[in-house]
Order: sequence, then C-alpha cells, then structure tokens
Amino acid sequence: MKELGEYLKSARIKNGISLTEVSEDLNLSTALLENIESGNVRAFKDIYELRDNIKKYAKYLGVETDKVNEQFNDFLFEKTSKISLDDIRMAREKEKNKTEEKKKVSSPYTLTYGTKIKPLPIIIFISIVLLLLIIVFLIFSNIDTTPTRVDELFIIKEDIR
Repeated sequence: MKELGEYLKSARIKNGISLTEVSEDLNLSTALLENIESGNVRAFKDIYELRDNIKKYAKYLGVETDKVNEQFNDFLFEKTSKISLDDIRMAREKEKNKTEEKKKVSSPYTLTYGTKIKPLPIIIFISIVLLLLIIVFLIFSNIDTTPTRVDELFIIKEDIR
C-alpha cells in the first residue's frame, strides 16, 4: 500500500497540485489524503471506502486507474488471504441475515407482539375469587333457614296457664 501511496503522491507533485487543492476539489480531508499517500491503512475503518477514495484520487490525478486498481487489489489480496475461509463464510452469513431482517415487511396486520403473560397476577386473581367463593359458601351454610318454633312454644305455654 505504501508503494501505491507513493505513486499517487509523486503523480500529484508531478502535476504541481497541493494537498489542499485536491482536498477542496474532491471534498476529502487533507488528513485522509495524507494517510492514503503514506499508506496508512489503519486510519480507515472501511476498506471499500478507502478503495473508492483511491479511485477518485487516481482519476483526479489523471493516472492509469487500472494500474492503481491492480495495485490496490494486490494489497487487498495480501491482507485478506490471511483470513480463513470459515471466517469469511461466517461473515457472509451474518451479513445475509442482517439484510434479510431489514427486508422483512411488517404491517400492523402481520406483526406478532411478544407479550409475555405474567403468571403472578393471574394466580392472585384466581386466589381472590376462590377465597370469596369460600366465604360466601360458609355464610350461606351457617344460615339456618328453618323457621324458629320459639314463638309457637310461647303461645302454647300462655294458653295452658
């Protein structure tokens, strides 16, 4: 990557263009351009963004973009060839799952709400209802519905006297 950066830097100097001019014309920061020219790949979070910026820079300088792309691809191959195939497959699967989740269409009619039924309030409600039923049963079972015969006995006693 350093060779590519040096190549782009020499092309810029050969054309007599300063970093600030390139920065203004391409809307890229001078720090980014300096990192490209020095070959500092770690300054970039996204390798694809780096590739696109290098393409823009090479096109701006009027150098052979095919040569620049080839050098960058060689660098990229060297860097990524150290990654195992399993890691690449796992990364693809993760990315595929993310894009599938984003593509899912949801509407109020197809949404399933993940409401979880909490058992404690249901148990408390059932317990209160059962307790009330038991109280009502006890009250009605202790009520004597037979008429009291006390009044009749008093009347009979008075008649006998």
